[in-house]
Amino acid sequence: MSKRLPEKLTDPEVELLSPMLNREGDTWTADFRGLTLRTALQPIYSISHKRIVGYEALIRAFDNDNSAVLPLHLFQLPTSDAENLLLDRLCRYLHIRNYSGIRDQLNWLFLNVSPQVVTGGSQADSFFGQLLTKTGLPPHRIVMEIVEQPTDDAERLRETVAYYKKLGCLTAIDDFGAGHSNFERIWNLSPDIVKLDRKLLTRATDDHKARQILNGIVSLLHQSGCLVLLEGVETRDQAMIAIDAGVDFVQGFYFRRPSTELDQLAHGPADFDNLLQEYKNRNQVTLDPTRQLVDFFSGFFDHAISKLRSGMSMQQSCLELLNHPAVSRCYLVDDKGVQIDDTLVSDTGTRSMDPRFKPLESTSSADWFRQQYLRQALAHPESLHVTAPYLCVTGAYMCVTLSLGYFQDGKLQVLCCDILANPTEQTS
Repeated sequence: MSKRLPEKLTDPEVELLSPMLNREGDTWTADFRGLTLRTALQPIYSISHKRIVGYEALIRAFDNDNSAVLPLHLFQLPTSDAENLLLDRLCRYLHIRNYSGIRDQLNWLFLNVSPQVVTGGSQADSFFGQLLTKTGLPPHRIVMEIVEQPTDDAERLRETVAYYKKLGCLTAIDDFGAGHSNFERIWNLSPDIVKLDRKLLTRATDDHKARQILNGIVSLLHQSGCLVLLEGVETRDQAMIAIDAGVDFVQGFYFRRPSTELDQLAHGPADFDNLLQEYKNRNQVTLDPTRQLVDFFSGFFDHAISKLRSGMSMQQSCLELLNHPAVSRCYLVDDKGVQIDDTLVSDTGTRSMDPRFKPLESTSSADWFRQQYLRQALAHPESLHVTAPYLCVTGAYMCVTLSLGYFQDGKLQVLCCDILANPTEQTS
């Protein structure tokens, strides 16, 4: 029979909640509204370390017949803000009680807390400090996850996150990439870890552009000083996408489902050696064509630059390059990165032009110094450089750029050539 709810619900402290917990062997359960609550843990893996580095704590509820109750239904039971706060704290108490009894003395415990609960409570969550003191779990092993959604009091949220950091906990933004996510939350809260919503991964599974966006988001988050966790990994292909995106941590059914059998969690580690070897094999195949481009076009560039040095016009010197079906355009840049004269466009390039981007076509005197291919050519002249595929600003199409710096009458110049990344799509 479940214990009755405490009458004092205004600010439930540790000792107020302790009678709601029960010990069953090596684990703990909790009573709430006639339901039995249990802790389920799902491992979180570091790709580079190839091992578990933490666990997310999830609540599992069961009725008197031991039938599972959906978490959604559980969290609909509270009838007041105070009771909502009680349930949130009861779950955290239960999770920490269970986790502090596990022999693992190294890895993180990820705990969920909603913005509504955080901003509705006191600025300093004294309950949580009491809880850590009572259970003896070091704060540096706790990652406080805040669900990415609007909140009525952004300042209170920021203060509360600062409090958890002051305690010594790590903080994480959960479900980044869902409907309400934005980088303003990242800048305001400066979390240690950002958990990407699985919808980003789902889209990246079927859409190459979405995959590029995912990679870009990971890069931006890293530049913001955050570690990145991708959740919802369910297939081997998705695991490969996660590896390629450069995320730090992964979580999902492909590696391990959440389990209430807490003593079994360390068994059956994921085989990252095979995953990483497959990635290396795939990545080698991806890089080879780029190297082949340099080898193939080296002779074309040598002939063109030889003619330029002899005084021939740009049009005459680049004729062989422009006649190649993959080449879209050629242009010359000075040592300051400024384009000399206008761009020479091949027949292939002309066919790929989209009239919607006509304002971008003329590039006379354009400054390309910001482009990596230009800076590389200026820094390492007489060597042919090639970029990865990127979106060309002059026509909004995907291309790769070859660039070679050479000296003409003592002045450094760079010959550049754009090659369509998908020539069959552009010319069809």
